Amino acid sequence: VQLVESGGGLVQAGGSLRLSCVASGRTSDIDVMGWYRQTPGKSRELVAGISTSHITNYADSVKGRFTISRDNAKNTVYLQMDMLKPEDTAVYYCNARVRVITIERTSDFDYWGQGTQVTVSS
Repeated sequence: VQLVESGGGLVQAGGSLRLSCVASGRTSDIDVMGWYRQTPGKSRELVAGISTSHITNYADSVKGRFTISRDNAKNTVYLQMDMLKPEDTAVYYCNARVRVITIERTSDFDYWGQGTQVTVSS
């Protein structure tokens, strides 16, 4: 599975950006897709996730401001970011999780995009 993100950039506080992530390869194996973000010196954190049946979850810090969506036919996941704050500044990474179930075990494999920079100025 390969992931390519787009849509990052510089925006003023209160503005909006929309991130896109297109998956290719064995996309039929993808279960959950999501967006994570990371700032220097900190670990990568989950921003939002969405299942194949469009069940979503969000970090508390972005609830009510960010919306994740998914187009299974286009193998694309989106992150609409509104009311952006300077603390949203980070590199945003697309994630796809593939779940492999065998008789012996269930294993999850994570795939990552290259990351896209989002900078929110105050």
